Amino acid sequence: MTGSVIFDPLIPWPILAGVGAIAVVTTMLALWRGLSGWALRGLAALVLLAALTGPVYQIEDRAPLTDIVLMIEDESASQTLADRAEQTAQAAEELAAEIEARDNTELRRIRVGDGEGDEGTQVMAALNAALAEEPRARVAGILIVSDGIVHDVDQAPDLPAPLHLLQTGRLQDWDRRLIVRNAPAFAIIGEPVTLTLRVEDSGAVPIGATTAPLEISVDGGTPEQLSIPIGVDVELPVTLPHGGRNVIQFSVPQADGELTDRNNTALIQMNGVRDRLRVLLVSGEPHPGGRTWRNLLKSDSSVDLVHFTILRPPEKQDGVPVDELSLIAFPTRELFLEKINDFDLIIFDRYKRRGILPAIYLDNVTNYVNEGGAVLVAAGPDFATADSIFRSPLASILPAQPTARVIEERYVPEVSDLGHRHPVTADLGDADEWGAWLRQIDVKQRSGELLMTGLEERPLLVLDRVGEGRVAMLASDHAWLWSRGYEGGGPQLELLRRLAHWMMKEPELEEEALWAEANGQSMRIIRQTLDDTVGQVTVTRPNGETLDIPLQEISPGRFEAQYFGPEIGLYRLKEGDLSAVIGLGPAAPKEFERTIATGEILEPVTASLRGGVIRVEDGLPAIRNVRAGRPAAGRGWVGLTPRNAYETRDVTQAGLLPPWLVLLLAGGFLLAGWLREGRR
Repeated sequence: MTGSVIFDPLIPWPILAGVGAIAVVTTMLALWRGLSGWALRGLAALVLLAALTGPVYQIEDRAPLTDIVLMIEDESASQTLADRAEQTAQAAEELAAEIEARDNTELRRIRVGDGEGDEGTQVMAALNAALAEEPRARVAGILIVSDGIVHDVDQAPDLPAPLHLLQTGRLQDWDRRLIVRNAPAFAIIGEPVTLTLRVEDSGAVPIGATTAPLEISVDGGTPEQLSIPIGVDVELPVTLPHGGRNVIQFSVPQADGELTDRNNTALIQMNGVRDRLRVLLVSGEPHPGGRTWRNLLKSDSSVDLVHFTILRPPEKQDGVPVDELSLIAFPTRELFLEKINDFDLIIFDRYKRRGILPAIYLDNVTNYVNEGGAVLVAAGPDFATADSIFRSPLASILPAQPTARVIEERYVPEVSDLGHRHPVTADLGDADEWGAWLRQIDVKQRSGELLMTGLEERPLLVLDRVGEGRVAMLASDHAWLWSRGYEGGGPQLELLRRLAHWMMKEPELEEEALWAEANGQSMRIIRQTLDDTVGQVTVTRPNGETLDIPLQEISPGRFEAQYFGPEIGLYRLKEGDLSAVIGLGPAAPKEFERTIATGEILEPVTASLRGGVIRVEDGLPAIRNVRAGRPAAGRGWVGLTPRNAYETRDVTQAGLLPPWLVLLLAGGFLLAGWLREGRR
């Protein structure tokens, strides 16, 4: 039971203050005039003013509430290093037993793991959530058992009580870390890109180490080894070997005595892109679709186009000297003999033999394909004549031969069964809405893959691999009808774009391919094939364990599976003769950016209410009560601030001045004053 006097004025306080001022003035006036009853008049006014304030004696039935202590136990990845997990568990149990043994005290234990993704240790987020659930007026102290590596200290709340860090870890801990300071997402194939690496030691580093071995591997291949200085930024040029994703792994072997090797490896994934795609377009006799290829290639800013056009055939006799047919001599020898390997693709658009390109030039084109080049033939009526380029050294690489027949009939191109599985022609849109073509060169397929057919299922688009290179043949010169919207048109631009990119070996258009797409610690495994079935994909984890994963067909020729990788690092995929690598998780996880236990990060938070940092290896501190505002930590002890909180169960109020007593006192004082002044 506790009692107190409270006031409930009968009139507003400002008016009451005015009435009091009037009473004081009248009393002083009586004193100035020498009235002998001025004191009794003042006492009467004081009684009335006291009555107007409404004094009440209030009695509360209070029940004391316990103090609350919050203890946050850090179970993040950095706490698994060395014996920190054991230190944390033992310290938490002993502190919990001591706190629970205190009178009038409750303990709230909060466990904090790794944040989502790569957010690191989110201790302050957990503390904010805990304070939101507890009455702040009852919180007597906050204990954090952690290595001090907290990544959301900027979200620290306004603390209601002292916060103390019980720091795990050892004074003799040291660690080595590999840092990659710049890692661009894209790089040009064949051109070096400079990466800045640094090997950094921290903690109680052994004396004598000045260099560290570094291993570099690309796409999981055999690593190259070199030695780099410790504590110095090293610029390392790296050249990407192929287009698409390149996975580069840098690693430093674990040294004796260091805390962990989890931060000794850095995975960099860069996409290799071509600087400029060089295309040689050789056009024959002009025709309505002559600009189709030119417009397609010129619309891509990454393509350098050299266009060789035959505008005047040699058989035309008009008396104009050959050396006057152009402003400059066209460099055919330079293009087809000396510089041919500089081109990524050569396109023959309705070209036929006219004596302008000697057989030795075309024979060099054949060698160019066998050594890794690409040739596309867009055939017109000339392909079926005696001057066809098929009757040249190019015949050995072409996948189809002409029958000497040109079909001038209406037909709608169709994608073959194989074409529905091939990335060049798969998902080209609704074929029922395609417009017709009006010409097809009759050819017989000799090799390669038939992706599209024309009239009576005759070969229309054939792709083939020759040596190290690629060849494609389109047995019609009417693809331009689609671009003009004839009978509704069709996907002319997309078809020709895919065709050109397949020939230039773009990875996403490979018909037999295995790759994966990462999303955090999950990957989507994708297998592209022309077969009806595929085997299981063998996944090799960073620790060497293997797992076979079945694939499901998502669309014709495309099989997929989802897999969650439990570890951060390089995963190897293999299915049949195909293999791929992918890195899961961040290149440099936050939990292992700093591994040496420290109190510096949380020091601004602990200092706000004069809390402290105590090393667990030095022994657990004693727990004392301290008053608010006083130092809350010292050598071997930490303090809690008792809150003396309570719950009010019942309230009883009684008036201090009954009305009859007010009237009696006020009237008595006034009467006494009047009588005294009357006797005088």
